[in-house]
Amino acid sequence: MIAIICFVTTVLATLVITAWAGRRTSQRADFYAAGSRITGTQNGLAIAGDFMSATTVLGIAGLYFASGWDVAIYYLAPLAGLCLMLLLIAGPLRRLGQFTLGDVMVSRLADDRLRVFAGLSTIAVSLVYLVAQMVGAGTLISLLFGLTFEWSVILVGGLMALYIAVGGMLAATWVQIIKAVLLMIGVGILGVFCLVEAGGLGGLYERTAAVSDTAAALFQPGGFKASVFSNLSLGLGMVFGLLGMPHLLIRFFTVPDEKQARRSVAVASVVIGGVFAILFLIANPATVAFVKDNPAFQDASGALRGGGNMVTVHLANAVGGEWLQGLIAAVAFATILAVVAGLTIASASAASHDLFRIVRKGRTTEGSELWVFRAAAIGVALVAISIAIVFQKENVAFLTALAFAVAASANFPLLILVLYWRPLTTAGALAGGITGLVASVALIVASPAVWVKALGNPEPLFPADYPTLVTAPLAFAVCMIVSLMTRRAVAR
Repeated sequence: MIAIICFVTTVLATLVITAWAGRRTSQRADFYAAGSRITGTQNGLAIAGDFMSATTVLGIAGLYFASGWDVAIYYLAPLAGLCLMLLLIAGPLRRLGQFTLGDVMVSRLADDRLRVFAGLSTIAVSLVYLVAQMVGAGTLISLLFGLTFEWSVILVGGLMALYIAVGGMLAATWVQIIKAVLLMIGVGILGVFCLVEAGGLGGLYERTAAVSDTAAALFQPGGFKASVFSNLSLGLGMVFGLLGMPHLLIRFFTVPDEKQARRSVAVASVVIGGVFAILFLIANPATVAFVKDNPAFQDASGALRGGGNMVTVHLANAVGGEWLQGLIAAVAFATILAVVAGLTIASASAASHDLFRIVRKGRTTEGSELWVFRAAAIGVALVAISIAIVFQKENVAFLTALAFAVAASANFPLLILVLYWRPLTTAGALAGGITGLVASVALIVASPAVWVKALGNPEPLFPADYPTLVTAPLAFAVCMIVSLMTRRAVAR
């Protein structure tokens, strides 16, 4: 009952925000960028809310529960990416862009083909990331309310489309701000309860190591049992993928100037770093100490109820009872809603502002763009629901890493070269961007996780799950080589 109350309260609060934002959202700039009226501090909280997804609350804890401290890469790599974002991306992006990444590309290289590529790449990356969030939401709701996974993701997809079609970026921003505050409070309370229950941090680690013969190995590296190539590829994907995630980058268009854009990253880094520290140092080991081998959280076969993605929710129940479980479940749900809102806006904006304008050869009105924006939000929700049902058994953190790999291969090389490499030509940008996008998606499909586990083939075509170590350098190389080859022709 407590979990139901927390869930209903969360949904009602987000609907109230959406209704409020809908009355203040009428123009194109409001839907795409909240009229660029968001302050740096507000936007920093919104970036934190946009970034800390189902992976943060659910997926990484499930990986720790199974593999141990190797999950540190999921915490350290994004923090490194935020530092690079502050140094390289935030200011120049705000200076050059208005609504989408396509605006940034075209501002440097006045060719509408780049707008088409930016739109397609934004939709591809956002969809992969959306699937991860939908899987987390579907598993969470089906566990707590007894709904089927399919109906659970349909519910989340419907809410997602409603938020964006009615309230646009302003509604998404305030949902993300409130979610970031709730996440800080919820994770802080969970951490305190874990320490009190274990008698301190030392007692928690001792209890974790003593749970079973294999638990002590959780504090040693190597739990992923992955090759050096896979670990390096995962790390690079998480670092550079952050700098290519469309739903994070378009947040810099919501502030009035470059100074506020940089302040946004600084605030986001502090918030994200604090939450990560509590989760990695306290909550993740506590999942092993209080949930592992606990029959209260196992099904008839002895497996964890809801799978590894639900271990944080079980931990809240173990240390704080039903009310803390309800709070953490509601926080996790708010987390998912906030992230899917940002991803849907990125996809809908790309469809309406980039692709639709090209189809209509620039002959669009503000009203027609907003109509396409709303229709695209609904379409993205339907596609994400369909794909999530196929991948419902996958770990959320793993699916997120795949999205980062595509962003690191398709968006990051092109964005950095657009901002900082003067010899870049349109031909080079298109060749490198398409190469990174196609190669990353193809190698992900050919990987063991998809080709073997999801599609049922006996052997993978590509030996690693994460392709960034191959695809990102390939995209850079193609961009630069083709640009140098075509530079004279452009000059003439």
